[in-house]
Amino acid sequence: MKKYIQLYAFTILLFLASCSGSSVYQGNWKGTDPENNKFEIDFEPKSFKITDADGNTTAYQYTQNSVQINNSEKKYGIQLSDGRKYMILFPISSDTTKAILTLENGQPQYVISRTSHISYEELYKLDE
Repeated sequence: MKKYIQLYAFTILLFLASCSGSSVYQGNWKGTDPENNKFEIDFEPKSFKITDADGNTTAYQYTQNSVQINNSEKKYGIQLSDGRKYMILFPISSDTTKAILTLENGQPQYVISRTSHISYEELYKLDE
């Protein structure tokens, strides 16, 4: 019986840990939307906030719901507490400092970089 309780406790702990966001994308990012508006995005383990150029901040709660690696391209799925789903895509296999935050259907919402605001076009020029 004790083994079953330990296994159950381990399973619950593993589940709770897996819901937190990956350390790959946690931290501060500089985001640019398709209209070239600039944002600051800060991912924490279970929440993130987006601050626009005027200093207005919006916070969101999320859980990570998937991890995919395909041809060295990494994708992390997140689901907001209101049900919306997004993907954090790292299109350059050797670089986890630049990514795209998309809707689940692949529509880009922000290009994000650890160091500077870059556009979608600039992101893919970096891969050449």
